[in-house]
Amino acid sequence: MTKTCDRQDAQRDAQRDAQDVSCDAQRQKERRAFLKQLGIISGVAIGAGYAALAPPSWPLSLRDPDGERGKPRPKVHHLPAGGYALKDIGTAPLGIAHGKNIDALVRGAIDGIGGIKRYVTSDDVVVIKPNVAFDRPAVLGTTTNPEVLAALIRLVKEAGAKEIRVTDNPIESPESCFERSGIRTAALKAGARIILPSPADFELLATPGATHIGTWPFFWRPFVGATKVIGVAPVKDHNLCRASMTTKNWYGLLGGRRNQFHQDIHGIISDLALMLRPTFVLLDGSRVLFRSGPTGGNLSDVRAGNTIVASTDSLAADAFGWDELLGRKGEQLPGYFQQAAARKLGNPTWQEARVKRVRLG
Repeated sequence: MTKTCDRQDAQRDAQRDAQDVSCDAQRQKERRAFLKQLGIISGVAIGAGYAALAPPSWPLSLRDPDGERGKPRPKVHHLPAGGYALKDIGTAPLGIAHGKNIDALVRGAIDGIGGIKRYVTSDDVVVIKPNVAFDRPAVLGTTTNPEVLAALIRLVKEAGAKEIRVTDNPIESPESCFERSGIRTAALKAGARIILPSPADFELLATPGATHIGTWPFFWRPFVGATKVIGVAPVKDHNLCRASMTTKNWYGLLGGRRNQFHQDIHGIISDLALMLRPTFVLLDGSRVLFRSGPTGGNLSDVRAGNTIVASTDSLAADAFGWDELLGRKGEQLPGYFQQAAARKLGNPTWQEARVKRVRLG
């Protein structure tokens, strides 16, 4: 009997020992889980404290003392890589036409660079950018000649373009500038669509490598779906940059406080050549504002130029305008020519282009 009791006591002791071991293991497991949770909670608390208290410039900081970080980030747009130029153009051609018949001059200049059908096809949506900066009649030479614009539109239609858009962001009232310059009537009569700017039409545009407009408001709406871009600008004197022609013409696509760029006018024009690489440009030398530019205001400041120039190189076209239309051959070119050329955005030595010059009636 005693032996039986001893065995039972031993069994109970063994069971109790087993239970104690099991309980110890369970307590250790629970302790480890507790410590792990405590570590997580502590880590979260420390991380939250860091994120809340770290200076705004530190990684993962949530501090936003001026509210800027909480604002939604605007979308930044890009123009097509390489711009709107043809890929196989080779050495830039220069077509120069002299005469008095505007239609013949525009056709002759463009024929000199291969003809309109080389550049525009039936699938194209074409943006044409004249200079409509000021509320002036066309005869004063401060804006693109509407007859030149109309002749260009007719040629682009002849090539079968799907849509033609005429646009600019004038310095003065857009409606007044388009109306008084004659651009509105000429564009609509020739069959183009006019797009005037409104605040909602501007988006941030990225121009990698630009000095002043790396990211800047740009007149975006006319370029949505566009496949070709043509600039057509008058030849005129300019009190800041000395000459305003096809390269300076893209200034009219900028939004924002663009007048601040007057402090480095040559730098911004060089940036414009980087920003917008057109299919080709027309230099409107039908009349020349040879002094008192860019606003003009007196017919005595204007003379007949009777010349239209077409080129895929705006620097070449403008250098010709400087030499032969403004009559400043031998004078040093304005600084933006050298700056843009240093960026390999054109060649101001226009004589090195494939020049084709014609004289028409």
